[in-house]
Amino acid sequence: MLTAADIESFEKAIGYTFKDKALITQAFTHSSFVNEQKINKKSDYERLEFLGDAVLEMISSAFLFRKYPQKKEGELSKIRASLVCEPALAFASEKLNIKKYMQLGKGEEATGGRNKESIIADMMEAVIGALFLDGGIEESKRFIDTYVLTNVESMQMFSDSKSILQEIAQGQNLGAVRYEICGESGPEHDKIFDVRVFVGDKNLGEGSGKTKKAAEQKAAYEALLVLKKKNNVFKEH
Repeated sequence: MLTAADIESFEKAIGYTFKDKALITQAFTHSSFVNEQKINKKSDYERLEFLGDAVLEMISSAFLFRKYPQKKEGELSKIRASLVCEPALAFASEKLNIKKYMQLGKGEEATGGRNKESIIADMMEAVIGALFLDGGIEESKRFIDTYVLTNVESMQMFSDSKSILQEIAQGQNLGAVRYEICGESGPEHDKIFDVRVFVGDKNLGEGSGKTKKAAEQKAAYEALLVLKKKNNVFKEH
């Protein structure tokens, strides 16, 4: 159950206080939670997610339009898609610990809903929708700029991080890329996998996810950030 203290904690994290607390509560409320309520039923996040998705598309499109004046429509669309895809939004949400605030039904909770990228990404968009209604376009834009568009060059690689890492390792003769499971946690129906990625003999990144592939993608992305910081070896991407 989302408490007043939870809402205050989230408001402090994003630097905005909601005038209408019902909006941010709705943004964190899953339909499974609503369906289990016998009385005083509240709205779930889906309408806010619909609105937030549109706001996110508009803000990110305008940002990319200004940032890349020479790029064609197809190129801009591809970059935007990589920035607002489910894995990228779920990854961006980790800074805010969105999972902590979710109101889920018992069944959804039991089947691992708190770690589903689809729900996490939808709730990020619902928060954007809530901010738009409560604080206007400037507040929703500030949130998007801070948590989604912070590093476009890096984030656009997120959706294809494994293949990009493989390409760079081969092109720069950095050694073979291999992934190693270093831990598992949670019940059988809701496992979280921890993975390390090695390039040559160096451990360059770690990631966690509900599937091995998702964990490997996050580990590869962390490795790409390390390589970029050290050598700027993928400035052509």
